[in-house]
Amino acid sequence: MNIWTDFHVFAFIAMALWAIGLILFYAGKKNRSILLPAHLFSISGIIIILIYIFLLWINLERPPLKTIGETRLWYVLFLSVTGYLFFLRWKYLWFLTYCLTMASLFLVINYLNPETYDKTLMPALQSPWFIPHVIVYILAYALLAASCLVALKGLYLEYFRKFRQEIINMADNLVYLGFGFLTFGLLFGALWAKEAWGHYWTWDPKETWALLTWLVYLVYIHSRHFNPVKIKSPLWTLSLAYVILLICWLGMKYLPVALNSVHVYNN
Repeated sequence: MNIWTDFHVFAFIAMALWAIGLILFYAGKKNRSILLPAHLFSISGIIIILIYIFLLWINLERPPLKTIGETRLWYVLFLSVTGYLFFLRWKYLWFLTYCLTMASLFLVINYLNPETYDKTLMPALQSPWFIPHVIVYILAYALLAASCLVALKGLYLEYFRKFRQEIINMADNLVYLGFGFLTFGLLFGALWAKEAWGHYWTWDPKETWALLTWLVYLVYIHSRHFNPVKIKSPLWTLSLAYVILLICWLGMKYLPVALNSVHVYNN
């Protein structure tokens, strides 16, 4: 099997396992005996993606973190893991459904946009800070994406149903974890920039959007700390924050300022 060209095999197997797992989870509401197979199918889908990333790393002879498509693979892995772990904690099947559905969507996007998988890395990417910088960022993105879904669920309950306190608690937990990794991503990025370009911070467009993303989530954290009884405005802030995050990660390359960015290697 050529790991470069057989991505679709791993992707469709993972998606099929997740789909079966979700079906069994929903059916398990009436028949708890099938919950164990549901867990096994869901975990197996995650393992399939992990195996593919591992094999791809070996074949490329470099970490698969160079392009947007490669980072999407890590996003799929982290988002599916986040969904499963928080499902174990909070027992919200809708949350697991969202995470696995979004992970599947990103697998489809990668299938429709196949990578060339160039083995070479430009000198700036050969820094030891390259791997931790990208990995912690993608992990943060996965956690914060999940927090956005929880925020949207909270807004729906606030406006149309009865709000439940555990929703905002769940959002807080996701944001605190995601914000921690986001902070490490900024720090690792500064160390990487110093080694690669001689400066910790240059106000590169990507850096500016990364800082803006960090500040918006900081606003959410402060609003929750100083006004814990307020619900609507923090949830709206959390929803807006994810839009800014997406622009920073996926949308910035479409902006005119990207022409002056040193991060064009990731486009």
